[in-house]
Amino acid sequence: MEPVSASASPLILLLAWSVVLLVAHVLLQGVFATKELGTEWNAGPRDEGKQPAGKLAGRAARASSNFRETYPAFVALAAGLLVTGETDGLGLAGAVVWFVGRIAYYPLYLAGIPYIRSFVWLGSMAGLGLMFLTLAF
Repeated sequence: MEPVSASASPLILLLAWSVVLLVAHVLLQGVFATKELGTEWNAGPRDEGKQPAGKLAGRAARASSNFRETYPAFVALAAGLLVTGETDGLGLAGAVVWFVGRIAYYPLYLAGIPYIRSFVWLGSMAGLGLMFLTLAF
């Protein structure tokens, strides 16, 4: 396949918006931790290793960590799809499924909703799987 112009693919938009999603994770995690530990802690060097103990701050940190575990795979697979020109079909569907799943996952995690959250996570993994299959076969 011929590589496509990045501007001609919805994948490039998903990559761009995925960065916004990453920044949102980092900012929200920081907001919840700062709300609990205070602005002096946030502005300081955090040498004492103090961590937020509240449920919401902990959930935000874990959800952010979970996002950052799958994010490199999404970026690599999306880049591979762009380079190979496989910018529609199952690859694009997989990217959309991953992205939507990651958006849905965060509020489900913050709310402490079990099972549905895990199902959404599995869905996002299936999205990565579709992207991989498109590249591999």
